[in-house]
Amino acid sequence: MTNKIAVIGLGYVGIPLAVEFGKNYQTIGLDINSERINELESGFDRTLEMSKEELAASTKLSFTQDISDTKECNIYIITVPTPINNKNLPDLTPLILSSQAVGSVLSKGDIVIYESTVYPGVTEEECVPILEKSSGLKFNKDFYCGYSPERINPGDKERTLTKILKITSGSTPEIADVVDDLYSSVINAGTYKASSIKVAEAAKVIENTQRDVNIALVNELALIFDTMDISSEEVLKAAGTKWNFLNFKPGLVGGHCIGVDPYYLTYKAEKMGYKPNLILSSRQINNGMSAYIAKKTIHFLINKNKNIKDAPILIMGLTFKENCPDIRNTKVVDVIDELSDFGCNVDVYDPWVDNKEEKKTFKRKLIDDPFASSKKYSAIVVAVSHHQFLDITYDQYASISDGEPILIDIKGVVDKPTWRL
Repeated sequence: MTNKIAVIGLGYVGIPLAVEFGKNYQTIGLDINSERINELESGFDRTLEMSKEELAASTKLSFTQDISDTKECNIYIITVPTPINNKNLPDLTPLILSSQAVGSVLSKGDIVIYESTVYPGVTEEECVPILEKSSGLKFNKDFYCGYSPERINPGDKERTLTKILKITSGSTPEIADVVDDLYSSVINAGTYKASSIKVAEAAKVIENTQRDVNIALVNELALIFDTMDISSEEVLKAAGTKWNFLNFKPGLVGGHCIGVDPYYLTYKAEKMGYKPNLILSSRQINNGMSAYIAKKTIHFLINKNKNIKDAPILIMGLTFKENCPDIRNTKVVDVIDELSDFGCNVDVYDPWVDNKEEKKTFKRKLIDDPFASSKKYSAIVVAVSHHQFLDITYDQYASISDGEPILIDIKGVVDKPTWRL
């Protein structure tokens, strides 16, 4: 049988996958956002992961907003977001809705593969019953499942989809082979076949949990060294001369992965009666960095005898990481909110973010290039290391400051900062 593939969800994960499969297989990319579908059909990817040329090269790929258009597919790959709610608990709503939709068109022999990051057990314990109910089919008799976690790094043009080793798994040994063969046909870096779906789910969720814990350690070290008036940057440089020292840097931890995924694991652990103290403490440390940065900014304003109330503050960068337009779960917003709570007037400049998209998400308008304006700022916080910011000189920052510049450098890219994390 010739595979016909449907990719459900066309965000940072789904669109590269759909494009790659669309070079070799009849592929349908589905997204519930009609504006997104229209843009992709015109050759524009707002995530900037795919160029117009790359989209055009995927000659067997088409797009739709209607799940009924995927009825002839036999492979369904679900790549929807798995966010957390305001209580830091897993929100499986996108996964549930997409499973219901796929179930409504599922046929005998079909395979449903999940790529969304989840806690161990979600595929078989949460999604499979929904697929069974919506389809009227029996799991591992009439249809099958797989899990192959995404490893996309937004904005990374070196480690792209086909260059990242892919974990695969299936609900039976035979289906595991089918899923592995499918991904092997498009992933040049190769695949790793996990022994079960739960193992694959767990492997993914600990990848970002490990990074979160390590970043929390260097963030705590940075806070300790700051109280000692020692440069954490210099300390880490010195310690990094040892061959087995892990090269993590302090900073804000946001985005759709590292700042979210640990909560999926801790939720499941606590459900099973285990208190994951280290992971939860790491989350607390990392979530507290925005407030610390805002308070340091206020500290320097006070030291320079500048008014806090209505102080004009410029934030350079809004995205959760450099050189990508992704603003999901960005902790720069928390810095902005903290400074606003102190009574400051905060402007935000980010050349990577679509003003319409940002305003829709945060109800806030970005400013145009501040260096082309006559406005002066009491403090400037460089929050993201976009390539456009790397060559900005101290004198340029001085030219838009209302006196001696107060430069708060979160990313270690500013010449002569007032304070560096």
